[in-house]
Amino acid sequence: MQELANVNWLAVIVGTVVAFLVGWAWYSPKLFGKKWAEGSGVELGSADQMPVMAMVSNLLALFLLALVVGITATQDMLITAILAILACSVFVFSMGGYVKKSNYAMIVDLFYIVVAGIVMIICQGIF
Repeated sequence: MQELANVNWLAVIVGTVVAFLVGWAWYSPKLFGKKWAEGSGVELGSADQMPVMAMVSNLLALFLLALVVGITATQDMLITAILAILACSVFVFSMGGYVKKSNYAMIVDLFYIVVAGIVMIICQGIF
């Protein structure tokens, strides 16, 4: 567990929260939400209809990815973080193909992970 000793926990937490908020905006009707929902076969609902389990698991995934970025930052291994981010985004993209999302929806999902990763890397640099 030596890898966790020098992790910048503030950057991990802030990166997680900011990436989650970026996702909130990313999938909103004002950005990509309407066409993404159409291409994903879902309906955008009101705040009281949010899929809680999906949001909790997304927050957990973002935290884990931010932690990977944080660990690689302590080891000066940015390429490892970038490859992990790209691997996650390509996995999400491929899963969208299995459930027959539109190309648009799959690309929106892929780039959300990439943008979230960039946010996490920036947070490591700032904090």
